[in-house]
Amino acid sequence: MWKCPKCGREFKNQNQKHYCLKPKTIDEYIAMQDECIQPFLQAMRSTIHEAIPTAQERISWSMPTFWKKHNILHFAASKNHIGFYPGPEAVIQFKEELETYSVSKGTIRIPYGNIDVGLVKKIALWCLHTGNHA
Repeated sequence: MWKCPKCGREFKNQNQKHYCLKPKTIDEYIAMQDECIQPFLQAMRSTIHEAIPTAQERISWSMPTFWKKHNILHFAASKNHIGFYPGPEAVIQFKEELETYSVSKGTIRIPYGNIDVGLVKKIALWCLHTGNHA
């Protein structure tokens, strides 16, 4: 067991990445990530904001979230990709366009440096307009 010296939480893995402090804004969330992936997270945020500018930015489930009466979608930093969470219906709806991505129920894994801006915008708009959400 490894105990984080900052927050005192115990983990199975040595130096396991976690949040000692929960971010309150998307800016804080991005700033807490490794410097080398911050531009990709900022690009993801900008892409979603361009697609659904009326949605509010929030932190929900400790992830950047776009919200309008409910959580529309989330994204988050992972070791080798951005986790994009538009919900299971979106993954089914865009199945053919997502063939080159690793997906699972409600999750799309977008490798760093490989954000398909058009597809992300299309999915975000679909989630907003259909009411399907994460």
